[in-house]
Amino acid sequence: MPAGDKIAVQVDGRDLTLTNLAKVLYPADGFTKAEVLDYYQRISAVLLPHVVGRPMTLKRYPDGVDGQSFFAKHAQAGRPDWVRTEEIVSSSSRSRSPGEPIEYVVIDNLPSLMWAANLAALELHVPMWRFPAGDAQEPAPEHGLEPDLLVFDLDPGSPATVVDCCRVAESLRPVLADAHLDAFPKTSGGKGLQLYARISGMTAEQASTLAKDFAERLEREQPRLVVSRMTRSLRPGKVLIDWSQNNGSKTTIAPYSLRAREHPTVSTPVTWDEVGACRNVSDLFFTAPDVLARVEEHGDLFAPLVR
Repeated sequence: MPAGDKIAVQVDGRDLTLTNLAKVLYPADGFTKAEVLDYYQRISAVLLPHVVGRPMTLKRYPDGVDGQSFFAKHAQAGRPDWVRTEEIVSSSSRSRSPGEPIEYVVIDNLPSLMWAANLAALELHVPMWRFPAGDAQEPAPEHGLEPDLLVFDLDPGSPATVVDCCRVAESLRPVLADAHLDAFPKTSGGKGLQLYARISGMTAEQASTLAKDFAERLEREQPRLVVSRMTRSLRPGKVLIDWSQNNGSKTTIAPYSLRAREHPTVSTPVTWDEVGACRNVSDLFFTAPDVLARVEEHGDLFAPLVR
């Protein structure tokens, strides 16, 4: 991709102007905005099926990973009219009354993905549910939608690392299997590991309760390694099984999304063999070029999660 300052392109028939292509967004690697756009273009075939139909929260880094960042929930003003948006009525856990509708971007295709990447939206965050198929007549309530995925976010408290997360994941896997849930692991792209499983016929509250039950069981069985509560004083040296990510209003980093870390790491689907073999942090450290090569060799390891 050209590394100039501005270029007009057509992406699947949509007009888009790409800007500041030479800007370095990951200084430690000299990784530029042009390379970010190139990564998202090349990974799109496996990334898009996991975010289609889901409200997207963009985390933008206009001055790179060392600069200021912000979450963008509301659809950006001045966006192209071909970028899909959907409204959600959000409600506070402290109030029964509905809030104001929030208009979200929905990334359903390559032009929309490239538009978002051009905003320096390095990180893509989505919930565990999708909008119903067809045209919605009214804004959707975020807590009334049916999740299709269950997620466990395994977060190590220093000095614990992703290696400890792998041991917890190996313990959690058969427990989920006994409940007829087939778990698929991916790195968070940061310090931790995440497990996903397909579900249906549950509300977000029921999914959260189920995930909490599993987390508390692991905590009882392995109290020296596992914690299910967010209390910071309990977390050093242990792995938090964060079950709360299943809340209808919460989001998790999308499969194949970049992370805004020192290096252009990616939230990367991995095999259970890789989880079992992990003995060093470097064993599950993957950057954008690594992931492109992995997908070329293995395809989408998360494909069974897509309906």
